[in-house]
Amino acid sequence: MSEPPVEFEDWAEKVRALKSRSFKSWCLVTVFQGLAKLPHRGRQFLGWFLGVMTPLMLPRRAHIVRCNLTLCFPEKSPQVRQSMLRAHFRVLAQTFVDRGVLWLGTAAQVRELVTVSGLEKARRYTDSRRPLMLLAPHFVALDAAASRLTLAGPQGATMYTPQSDPDVDALVRLGRGRFHAVHLISQKDGVRPLIRLIRQGYPTYYLPDMDFGIKGGVFVPFFGVPAATQTATAQMVRQFDLPVLPILSAWDAKTGRYHVTIGDEVNLFENADTSLETATARLNELLEGWIREHPTQYYWVHRRFKTRPEGQANPYDK
Repeated sequence: MSEPPVEFEDWAEKVRALKSRSFKSWCLVTVFQGLAKLPHRGRQFLGWFLGVMTPLMLPRRAHIVRCNLTLCFPEKSPQVRQSMLRAHFRVLAQTFVDRGVLWLGTAAQVRELVTVSGLEKARRYTDSRRPLMLLAPHFVALDAAASRLTLAGPQGATMYTPQSDPDVDALVRLGRGRFHAVHLISQKDGVRPLIRLIRQGYPTYYLPDMDFGIKGGVFVPFFGVPAATQTATAQMVRQFDLPVLPILSAWDAKTGRYHVTIGDEVNLFENADTSLETATARLNELLEGWIREHPTQYYWVHRRFKTRPEGQANPYDK
């Protein structure tokens, strides 16, 4: 099935407007435009260099990754986990560099950089405007997957965490909303705006696995460790009878390119009596299985276990 090269007619004007917003915005956009113009091998070298330097420059983030890997892979030796840490920062840095292409490159560049399989599974629902949940675990190639899927269309909705810097936030919003119409819902606004779009039949690109505290969540196992997990995913799936398709993204170290797989539909509720807590535990079980396929490409820089059951210490405290 062919894909139209959809990009807003006023895209160039939007980019110019962002560059004129402030000197910082001009610098940010110019840097990412420069990254988009680099040859593929040049971006790979830069990603490698930043991957080596980042854990040295950001020791706190390296500490968080080390803690997460220790909690989730206790069976592996410290040497193996250190190798995983280096591999993680390698791909994390590469995804940052490649955002130049994803956000400010051409549609042809995005198609060349990111391939996708399984689109027909999603179009089975989107063609008839039936609401759908695209379940996207926090793999570091998340932006590559989002850009490629929005390029394929149709319109969609997703929630995101606003950046603290307004100029950076403006760039993120512009880059993530460049193809078709992407309704970006701030986490600060809650799920109500998202629910309105679900009722209108929009597919939802949903990220289920961040630690937002225990309010609205439950402690369920994640790699055998109790993790505060929001029940909102299971609630929306049950309330709106949403089909759930996993979005699994991975970077290939040999080619330097990404592949996005739309997986087979998953079922969080075995029967009508399945509780939200059981369905949420099932969700974490699925996430763990997908992560084990590419263990270094999960977003380990996030403090996934910062919220602890009463009496348990924060594992990230030095």
